[in-house]
Amino acid sequence: MTILVIGATGKTGRRVTTALAERGVEHRPASRGAEVRFDWDDPSTWRSAVDGATAVYLVPPPTTLDDAEVAAFVPVAVDAGVRRIVLLSARGISPDDGRERAVRESGVDWVVLRPAWFSQNFSEDFFQPQVAAGQVALPSGGDGAHPFVDARDIADVAVAALTQEGHAGAVYELSGPRALSFEEALAVLGDVSGRAARVVDVPPAEFVPMLVGGGLSPQYAEVLTMSLTAIRDGHDAALSDGVPSVLGREARSFEDYAKGVADARA
Repeated sequence: MTILVIGATGKTGRRVTTALAERGVEHRPASRGAEVRFDWDDPSTWRSAVDGATAVYLVPPPTTLDDAEVAAFVPVAVDAGVRRIVLLSARGISPDDGRERAVRESGVDWVVLRPAWFSQNFSEDFFQPQVAAGQVALPSGGDGAHPFVDARDIADVAVAALTQEGHAGAVYELSGPRALSFEEALAVLGDVSGRAARVVDVPPAEFVPMLVGGGLSPQYAEVLTMSLTAIRDGHDAALSDGVPSVLGREARSFEDYAKGVADARA
């Protein structure tokens, strides 16, 4: 087995790469800056990256909802000999999502992962600069909670799906073990780091252009804003059982994640 890891420098991809290395599984990390180059914007890089691989951890292009790239890549992977695809999707994705459909209709074994918002969004991306500055801007809403999931758990489930039998055709909904409001999550991070941060309410009509100004497409900015508003309005607090059902243990807590962040920076 040789596993191609697309997005190998990302939050889940690099953890998948590390976990495969620790298990002695032959793998091929690929990204725009890796030795094995893979660029969603350059289809000429796809075939050389996937040649000889038997499985793929497929992370779609970031900051876009366009289905075209994944739909075009999947046949290339199958033609190159890939027999298993594990797709990183997202919680609450539309049943008509073209990326999931492309994988389901690939003709090979497939698994779809639908994680909640990553805990690591507070420390590695998205919210990180705002957390460091002490103010996190969010669309106006209530104090609804969300079961943030640790990227390490997503990676562990992905590795199980890539290397073990019995997962073909599964859709795993992944969450943490407890729902927290953004205010509670920031308080946990503040307790372990000693640096407080607070939520600043921004009307959704102002939040969307703020995201677009940060480099997101208008469509993606709209979807993220709706997702965050739904969380704060209390519509996305449900727990999912994907992590314990696959790994046979509870998902890592947000407190465990926060302690790891503090220890790494100590």
